[in-house]
Amino acid sequence: MEMLDFVAAHYAHVLLAEHARFIEDFRRLPENAQCLYVRLVNRKGRVFARNKLKYPELGEIDPLVDSLRANGWIDAPRARHYQDVLGFLTRDEIYFALLDAFTGMSRSLKKAELIAFAVEHCQPADFMARLDTRRVLVQDRFAEVRYLLFLYFGRIQDGLSQFTMRDLGLVRTQSFRETYEPRFNDRAEALEHFYFATRLHDLKTASGCELDVLVEETNDWADAEFSGSASIRDKLAFQLGRKIEQRGDKVNALRIYQKGESAKCSERLIRLLLSSDQRKEAQAYLERCLENPRSDEEWLFARDIYEQKFEKKRTSTLTDLLRDSEIIDIDESRSGSAENAAAEYFESLGFDAFRTENTIWRTFFGLLFWDELFITQDAALHSPFEFLPTTLSDNSFFERNRQAIETKLERLDETAATKRRLLKTSTEYYPTPNGVFRWRRNVIDALFALINHADSDSLRIMLRRFCENYKSARYGYPDLMVVDDTGIRFIEIKAEGDQLRRNQLLRIEQLRQAGFRADVIRVRWVLDPQQTYVVVDVETTGGRGDNHRVTEIGAVKVRNGKVVDQFQTLLNPQRSIPPGITRLTGISPEMVAGAPYFVDVADEFEAFMQDSIFVAHNVEFDYGFIAREFAHIGRPFRFPKLCTCASMRKLYPGHRSYSLAALSRAYDISLKQHHRAMCDAEAAAQLLLMVNEKRAENLASESSPKA
Repeated sequence: MEMLDFVAAHYAHVLLAEHARFIEDFRRLPENAQCLYVRLVNRKGRVFARNKLKYPELGEIDPLVDSLRANGWIDAPRARHYQDVLGFLTRDEIYFALLDAFTGMSRSLKKAELIAFAVEHCQPADFMARLDTRRVLVQDRFAEVRYLLFLYFGRIQDGLSQFTMRDLGLVRTQSFRETYEPRFNDRAEALEHFYFATRLHDLKTASGCELDVLVEETNDWADAEFSGSASIRDKLAFQLGRKIEQRGDKVNALRIYQKGESAKCSERLIRLLLSSDQRKEAQAYLERCLENPRSDEEWLFARDIYEQKFEKKRTSTLTDLLRDSEIIDIDESRSGSAENAAAEYFESLGFDAFRTENTIWRTFFGLLFWDELFITQDAALHSPFEFLPTTLSDNSFFERNRQAIETKLERLDETAATKRRLLKTSTEYYPTPNGVFRWRRNVIDALFALINHADSDSLRIMLRRFCENYKSARYGYPDLMVVDDTGIRFIEIKAEGDQLRRNQLLRIEQLRQAGFRADVIRVRWVLDPQQTYVVVDVETTGGRGDNHRVTEIGAVKVRNGKVVDQFQTLLNPQRSIPPGITRLTGISPEMVAGAPYFVDVADEFEAFMQDSIFVAHNVEFDYGFIAREFAHIGRPFRFPKLCTCASMRKLYPGHRSYSLAALSRAYDISLKQHHRAMCDAEAAAQLLLMVNEKRAENLASESSPKA
């Protein structure tokens, strides 16, 4: 009722007669009948077994079903429900229904094969006549429900589960707002959006015959009159074209790609023309993209392909940029996150480094224009479930707020005043949900560093892009922002095997055009002999979970292939130790009764770990317990991790078991007191030495000249 009331209040101008009638008819239903119909809307599919509708809170179901059926809300299965009924029936039900008309059918056919056969060879009415449909009912008025939900959510939404999630407290909404603006100005706009959105949604599960219908429909596509529906049409054209291309139908794929105006459609079109030896057509299309590009991305890919195919350039711009990029050497043990490792590398050189990606620009834009986005009269949303302001959704933000935008951009020259305004806004509205950026406690540090060191003209250029077309500007920015001796530098980090995406190249070029230094840096993983590792083993009161605690820590510090220090202590877990654990580890309640609490050794252990890599055999177990012990005393615990079990699997394949005991036996490593922390840590340290030795060999062979 909340959804229908909202749609009736905000979208009366776009409803057809059947939609308005649906709302009025539903309001007249008895409440329990409404509840049953909503339950059908929320269930998967449209076809249901009558005897499976068990809702004791609604009382007797049969009278409600009869009432809904009499009033046209549900129906018996008919020919028009053929596809839905086939999807509902079991494999055997379809098989025996077909067997009546097609004797000798193979019993081994799968359900999908039977459905495909039924669609191709059976008339829907004939098939339905062979079924006992009394036990089955179909949710009717489906098209009206779909359209009303589309108006509310702005996308094809099967069911009202979002409301359920909200009422359970699992989904946040903007229910405190009073101003909502309809996403469509008139009926033609709403229907055009709905047309392309339904087909894009249905494409995801379309079978062969359904694909054929979608392909046939493309002949009747009218020109999109609205930018929003054109965007959906472009996605549909690309995804449908790809599916048809994969079926080997190049002719239809070419025709469908021509229906779209996105860079993705244009690129596939050109590549298909080239693969079909239609070079003149491809060249003409490329020249059009270069002379009159519909987007920066289209110009980029067109330049790349033209240079390679018609000017005999051997490699793409993406490849060239990667090959020519600076290389930094970082210890391979930090390969779990190349971006974090690179940030630490620059910090070790004395520079400030921030993980920024899209966050910094979206946060800057959101805070600077908070009033225009969320406070002023034009600051509206489309529904309580949406957080992106309507002016960004419909790309009207710049036109509606041109004067205020230009004033604020001009004032970026006033660095101190700009920072005060941003700080005031973030303090006043933190952590108000919004659709532009996520609140992060440290983002102001990065933002102020950007403002302090960047030229205000450069900032204006980048922020104006957001104002003029937020949706096209919000993604693809480099991983890091580094403040070095000469100012701001944006860096996209790529490790071995990573590819540079075209939208990342586009952002790098846009940043450069704005006056920033923006580069790609490749990380080369090496072994640093001076890197310190701490190999840790913990004994606990049991398995994973907050209820269990650590009873013993054993740790071995390794540097340059040698053990240089040790740390060992029993701990009072402040809970009982199960007898089975005592039998396994030999650690009894009496042994830990006088042992220190974790809080008493936390400082010493953290100092022992300083600047090291946390190593363990099945590292997530040991690291997780230590991190939880620190969490119990209100302190964070963050160190890079390395797992000797995973590393041994990768570098020493072929063992039946990679347990610590099995590997110790295989490589003659001493393990006299297995399941005591120090003994296990010492054994794992020997595995670490083997791992690093093999890694060094592999890195040496990779860097040696190829014959």
